[in-house]
Amino acid sequence: MFSGIIKTLGTVKEKTRTQLVVRAGIKRPEPGASISINGCCLTVVMSRNNIHRFDVGPETLSRTNLGDLKIGQAVNVEPSLRIGDELGGHFVYGHVDAAAKILALEPWDDGFHRLRIELPKALRGLVAEKGSVAVDGVSLTVSKVGPKYFEIMLVPHTLKQTTLGRRRAGECVNLEADSFARYAHGGTSGRKRS
Repeated sequence: MFSGIIKTLGTVKEKTRTQLVVRAGIKRPEPGASISINGCCLTVVMSRNNIHRFDVGPETLSRTNLGDLKIGQAVNVEPSLRIGDELGGHFVYGHVDAAAKILALEPWDDGFHRLRIELPKALRGLVAEKGSVAVDGVSLTVSKVGPKYFEIMLVPHTLKQTTLGRRRAGECVNLEADSFARYAHGGTSGRKRS
């Protein structure tokens, strides 16, 4: 489980059909540890000198934006929560509900940006104004919901400390609905998540 507060940016060093290798300055995790990469909970299979190797299945690659990653691209990295850690965001499981396109990322007043993302059918009813949503693993508050989109106001700190400030319209981001919204809505259709 994660908080949606990104600890560092990592860089994709290698990607194959079954593995992802990321360079990230985090405390060396043991094999078997969970790390969130762009909001996807992945299991560490090797970690040495800030290089972390993960097994990634074909379903995860097809359902998330991990399949679109390029060598050298930045990713959001968050180690799993430990008992006693501060929860600054919201509970994020790392189980991506959908990947969706950015419709707009526009400057706003005082260094803020407005992020508009398409609202996939799988998340309709689970994303609400003033509610939480994880976008590429970042815990964010929804400012507006339309029939086929939702919006978030990004503060300068988030733009600087995560990959969201580098994103462009047309790119896909990973989305995970808030678990409280899911239970309040009565669960999901039962389809397997990535």
